[in-house]
Amino acid sequence: MSALSTFRRAAETHDRCFWLDGGGSRPWSGRRAIVGRLDADDLSLTYDATRGEVVEHPSGRVVGDDVFTVLQELQDGDPDTHWVGCLGYAARPDLPARSLSGVPDAVWMRTRDVEVFEVPGRVLRWSPRQPLQHSTPSWYADAFAEVQEQLRAGNSYEVNLTYREEVASRREPVQIYERLRSADPAPYAGILRHRVGGQDTWLLSASPERFATVDRHRRIETRPIKGTTPRGASTEQDEALRSHLASDLRFRAENLMVTDLLRNDLSMVCEPGSVKVPHLMEVESYASVHQLVTTVRGQLRAGVGTLDALRALFPAGSMTGAPKLRTMQVIDAVEATPRGLYAGAFGWICGDGRADLGVVIRSLFRTGDGPWTLGTGGGITVRSDVDEEWAESRWKAARLHAALGPDHQGS
Repeated sequence: MSALSTFRRAAETHDRCFWLDGGGSRPWSGRRAIVGRLDADDLSLTYDATRGEVVEHPSGRVVGDDVFTVLQELQDGDPDTHWVGCLGYAARPDLPARSLSGVPDAVWMRTRDVEVFEVPGRVLRWSPRQPLQHSTPSWYADAFAEVQEQLRAGNSYEVNLTYREEVASRREPVQIYERLRSADPAPYAGILRHRVGGQDTWLLSASPERFATVDRHRRIETRPIKGTTPRGASTEQDEALRSHLASDLRFRAENLMVTDLLRNDLSMVCEPGSVKVPHLMEVESYASVHQLVTTVRGQLRAGVGTLDALRALFPAGSMTGAPKLRTMQVIDAVEATPRGLYAGAFGWICGDGRADLGVVIRSLFRTGDGPWTLGTGGGITVRSDVDEEWAESRWKAARLHAALGPDHQGS
């Protein structure tokens, strides 16, 4: 039985289940896909940032006020225990971020009942892009102008300006995800479903970006993406766009600022002198985009737990800008709606301290039967052009819209 059919069966019979589906999409992402489900008495957690409560399920008990702390306390050293779930953008209570009403700010499921599938390498199906014509709306131009004012005042060096759309679709979640994974294979693809009480949360991910891994030797790695161009309409144009991404000073400046931010974040939890940048500004190509990717690694200090390290990095610097705290204050003031699960992290944490999580981008989420929330945007510097940034946000979102089908309707 395939991973897809196994997950379909799990979703029909279990309120809490997941499919980690990135295996084989990139040389560095491994060859495994994992499907899991929770029985009625298995443990899961949700976090509500507005109330400041971590709730244990199925008991309904409040077990803390910080999901990172609760998860760290539950690490039992067992390599067969895995927590699978997601952290929303507002998951850190000490940072300025609004909670999205009706959507949990974190969901984590403890599971021992998983099936592992070995998957072949997935072939990248690049289809030449069709030009998208979009006039920049006034509300985006106003937000962009506010960001430029903050940048010129020296309050930030780079701001990741994003926005949300609510998109209704008649398609079932698994059907939407099947279309998404077929069109846009990604190393942090996956689907999560968590229904407790009256709250039924779905996350569909096709993310290319690594938030963090921690291996059995306590080495931590992050792979920020900053700098993106679309695929070309012809082979020649595609190669020209790839070369432009690799050499353009604006893209390289964006990437370097985020790289420095992550080197600083890792230095707070790693052995002195161990933080390295083995790969700087490499181009990775996906079905719809070329992306500029850097790798930053370090060795965790003695006494630093996995959740301590993930907290230090969260949220991903590529989704905030630099410096992180002040820039998040700018984002909170400028963006019209909370980010919810968008710009958070999705993946697994093992009881023995290993972990592998991606950044929640190129993703859809919803609670209940309402519309899907789609987040998109990009990094803004003083050199950015408003029309180019708006266009970038639209072609980043195009594959998500396509997966929702021609019978969807924005709201």
